[in-house]
Amino acid sequence: MRSRQSLLRAFATVSGMTLISRVTGFVRDILIAGVLGAGLAADAFLIAFQFPNLFRRLFAEGAFSAGFVPIFSEILEKEGRDKALRFAEQSFAVLATVLFFFVLVMMVAMPVALFAIAPGFSNIPGQMERASELARIAFPYLFFISLVSLQSGVLNALDRFAAAAATPILLNLTLITAVLFALSSGMDASVALAWGVALAGVIQFAWLAWRVRVAGMPLGLVRPRLSPRVRQLLIRILPVVFGASLYQLNLLIDKIIATLVSVGAVSWLYFADRVNQLPLGVIGVGIGVALLPMLSRSIQNDNPEEALRAQNRAIEISLVLTLPAAVGLLVLAHPIAAALYERGAFTVSDRQAVGAALAALAAGLPAYVLIKALVPGFFGRQDTATPVKISAVAMIVNIALNLILMRSLGHVGIALATAISAWLNAGLLGVVLVRRGHLVSDERLTKRLPRICLASVAMGAAVWIGLTLLTDTFGSLFGAPGIASAAELPRALGLTSLIILGVGVYGGVLLATGGAALSDFRSLRRTAPTDEAV
Repeated sequence: MRSRQSLLRAFATVSGMTLISRVTGFVRDILIAGVLGAGLAADAFLIAFQFPNLFRRLFAEGAFSAGFVPIFSEILEKEGRDKALRFAEQSFAVLATVLFFFVLVMMVAMPVALFAIAPGFSNIPGQMERASELARIAFPYLFFISLVSLQSGVLNALDRFAAAAATPILLNLTLITAVLFALSSGMDASVALAWGVALAGVIQFAWLAWRVRVAGMPLGLVRPRLSPRVRQLLIRILPVVFGASLYQLNLLIDKIIATLVSVGAVSWLYFADRVNQLPLGVIGVGIGVALLPMLSRSIQNDNPEEALRAQNRAIEISLVLTLPAAVGLLVLAHPIAAALYERGAFTVSDRQAVGAALAALAAGLPAYVLIKALVPGFFGRQDTATPVKISAVAMIVNIALNLILMRSLGHVGIALATAISAWLNAGLLGVVLVRRGHLVSDERLTKRLPRICLASVAMGAAVWIGLTLLTDTFGSLFGAPGIASAAELPRALGLTSLIILGVGVYGGVLLATGGAALSDFRSLRRTAPTDEAV
């Protein structure tokens, strides 16, 4: 019970902050879509914004968490806070040094480097130069946000999840401010957004520097030195960096193909992915962040039963939330695109393109989150190689499917290939864990899974009927091919009513069939949040 409540408490904290982040992110993206649309300016900024994020995910976020948290937790448990702090400071110094020189080199080589991620821009006069200018402004974000990843690892290992989970909110608020400043001053919105990205990195770093100090782990400046523990960290993260390279190569290929498909394809996939990222971020990030320290401690304390229980509860939480979310996004993909984005420079054809991509991405949503729930089962046991091999297989399949599906489906084929390869990745991770005895479905998960599926199907049917009735009653409330949507307020109210209907039907069927119990929600309410006020 303590294991379940601890996981629920940590999950509630991370997911609560992530939910706020996603909401503010939607406000940010609605503003960007309205100001830049889905054309050349939007494509240039989004590539410039995603370029430092690509390297952040490659060098810092996944790799550093996977290697750093288990080692830091082990030192903390066995040798105390002082030695754990010393290890964190040495890791911080080495990471900062490498990042500083890497950022300098990349800013100088930006036009050449950017060609790798957006070769299609070279076919459009002035587009590559514009994207390079924006990328140079935004790229220092990589330095600060990578250090934020290490700071987050320290806080998460101390069971302080809220402050780190709140950092994306600062990015969103900064970019919202940048858009509003551009509108009021007449400044080019894409340039203002690029400066907003760079400034957000500084703000996020300063925020967590204060929080780690409050937590009693102030990361002071020390001389970079490859101590034995830092060497151990580098050895541990190298397979994960390689695995992240495969994953990022996957994303890079998606972007390359998108720039070659048509003008606007990069933006369509981005805006569709932002909607898909709401449940993925709230659930997947919460599960992954909360589960890794818990599994690491259970394994260090030689308690495999507790590790199995935590793994089962993580899978249960993932499915009880993502299966209905995936069904809902599939049914409501076009209404969601209409309600969120169709205004200003964002056209009817943009809405149709985003809706189609969202439906394809939603098909893989449960798999994306299951990967987050299954990978800690390897990382917590300090096995970073196996997920890399599985990721390599999934990447090869994704590339092949991209090349096949893009010919007939365009940008939707790219999204569909991503979903299929995610299911392959999750399936292979699960099979390996089962074969090793690290994943054994308990009675509760076995009993509840079919009921969760039944409730999700019932919800999807109810929402589809509700959407049909709204369309029959009010006409093109959410538009149709070549037809604009209704005014913003009616479509917002219509979408809200459908979401409420879906939540009500899903919750009712889930409780009636025993797919969940009220005691689960009471436990969640009693134990959240875990961190102090932020």
